[in-house]
This record gives sequence, structure tokens and C-alpha cells, in this order.
Amino acid sequence: MGKILCSTGALIGRPNGRDFRLLEKYRDELRCDGFEFMMYNTWYDQEKEILDFLKRTRLPIFVWHCEKQIGQDIALGEKESLQRAGERFRINCRMAAESGAEKMVMHLWDGMISDSRIENNIRAFSWLREMADEYGMDLTAENVVCNQMDPMTHWLALAKQYPDVHFTFDTKMAAFHGQMSLIQDADHRWLWEKGHICHLHINDYAGGYMDWQNLRTLPIGKGKINFEAFFSYLEQVNYQGDFAVEATAFDQTGEIHPDILNASLDWIRAHR
Repeated sequence: MGKILCSTGALIGRPNGRDFRLLEKYRDELRCDGFEFMMYNTWYDQEKEILDFLKRTRLPIFVWHCEKQIGQDIALGEKESLQRAGERFRINCRMAAESGAEKMVMHLWDGMISDSRIENNIRAFSWLREMADEYGMDLTAENVVCNQMDPMTHWLALAKQYPDVHFTFDTKMAAFHGQMSLIQDADHRWLWEKGHICHLHINDYAGGYMDWQNLRTLPIGKGKINFEAFFSYLEQVNYQGDFAVEATAFDQTGEIHPDILNASLDWIRAHR
């Protein structure tokens, strides 16, 4: 049975100065099996401090969420942006390996450019995965929101070009594109049965179709997703991967509220 994880991004953000040291204070208040570590683009000059902290505290990191802007740099497809993407991706791989993670979540496309040059992102997946393999990382492409097409279209293109590709499925991002039912239909059951989907982000969503103003990461029960039906489907397809909760648990002052995350963590544990 897969582990139930908490994303560090749910605790650490701009309002509390992205202070990763806060994780030590709140780790014991969270009813999770470990963490998915979210890397920020402002942390590249703190690589040693972060790794020293993780080793000292022995924080159980099972999944590493790659810094998001790398996907945007790849989409740009320019010599400078591709070089930056490669350098930063290697840093993420190295930090992930040293933290003890075994899996990496990636926003293969991201930012304002999003999927407008998706051919660059799909082509780059080859060398990204090769580099991840060097560090023992299982690279997974997340169904990130799009501003041109939709994540399922790009997943299918990736699966066609890379038949053994692995994915992270995010419920909020799927709901944003109206694809929660699509991922559960008979035509896409193979994504589960062949093990392509090996990691889940369990977050709620309260907006409508491609409702950018409501693209917030909510706890289970605070949005419109039918999680009862989705978890019943996960049982049907015998899903054995991990779960991660990303619901924002800090307020505008930066204060962290573990109870927000524990409610979702407990719900998953009771229904998986």
C-alpha cells in the first residue's frame, strides 16, 4: 500500500519567507508517512543549507517536486534557457538523491508560456529522464494546467513517444480542465493498469472549467471534486502508488495550520 505524504509546499511559502527550517517544528504535528519536498527557484544558492538541514533532521523525503520554472525554460527552447534548464534540473536531481527521494514530480510545461511550444517539452523529456536515471530518480510528468490545449492530450503524446513514461496525477489540475471523469473512463484505464500513473496529488478544486481566478489548492471537501467516487475507482484499478496532499495550510501572515492538512491526510487514510 502506498504512503500518504504531505507536500512541504503546503507549509512553506512566500508569507513565511519560504523558511524550510519551519518543517522541523511542524513535522510531528502532521499525521503523514513522510514528505514530498517542493523546490523553489529562490533556493539555488541554499543547496548546501537545505541538504544539511534534511540530513540533520532526518526528515523522511520520499518524493522530490522539481522546481517549476525549468519546464518554462525548456518550452522557450533557446540556447540560454535550455542550458539553464539543464543545469537546474541536474541540481534538483542531485538534491533529490541526497535527500533520500526515489521519485521526482516535474512540471514538464509551466508558466505563461505553458504548453504553447509543447513539442519542445516532449522532445526534452528524453534527456530529462536520462539525467534523472543517472541519480536513481523515477521521473514523472504531472498533468499540469494548460493555456493552449489540455494535459490529457499531452500525456497521450508522451505515452506514444515514451511507452514506459510515468505520470503524477493531480486531481485539482484535472478538475480545472474537466478531466476527472476522463481519467476514470474505459478508454484511459490502461494508464492505471499499465502503471503509467504511479503518484497522486490529492487536492480539491472549487472553480469551473479553466477558471483561472479559482485555481487554488484546497483541502478535501472544500471544493467540488467527488473524492468518494474517485477513491472507489482507485480500488477498482488496484492503485498501489503514493498519495500527496498539497492544500495550502498557511495564512497571509505565514502562520501554519497543521489541522488543515491533517483533515485531508486522515480522509485519505480512511478511504484508500
